[in-house]
Amino acid sequence: MCGTDLADEHGHVADVEHRSIMCACRPCYLLFTRDDQGKYRAVPDRYVTVPLAENEWQSLGIPVNIVFFLRGSAGLAAFYPSPAGATECLLDLDAWASVVEAYPVLGTVRPEVEAVLVRDGECYLVPIDSCYLLVGLVRLHWKGFDGGPDADEHISAFFDDLRAKAGA
Repeated sequence: MCGTDLADEHGHVADVEHRSIMCACRPCYLLFTRDDQGKYRAVPDRYVTVPLAENEWQSLGIPVNIVFFLRGSAGLAAFYPSPAGATECLLDLDAWASVVEAYPVLGTVRPEVEAVLVRDGECYLVPIDSCYLLVGLVRLHWKGFDGGPDADEHISAFFDDLRAKAGA
């Protein structure tokens, strides 16, 4: 944001109006840690494993095996990583409300900067930049109809890292 050189490990700030992420030095990051500060918000680094039951995952009726849920000013949206980028999919809001009721931690997701990421029933509360990283990996490595072994390897490594960050 300010042009200062950044370390390899650094924070991110979301521009919620343009749904974009910017790298930020620590002082710039700290300027936007309050949720009521307008168009910029610091992306937290919270990773939480949510033990989602198989029947609750199936109740959502999501036709793909990886999806993330993002709450924003327009409400709740579901996206799946695809070779074309983050693709929005339809979501049964009543089914989602039932899942949130069963797992209250899902109701604590910070709008625009945190998401719920699900893969084959594995469920995590994650920073939104993790979802964008996953979308980038899919776009970069996907080949053919099913993604191919290179995409599978990168997606598996992403989820291995995610499990480690969530302490799972």
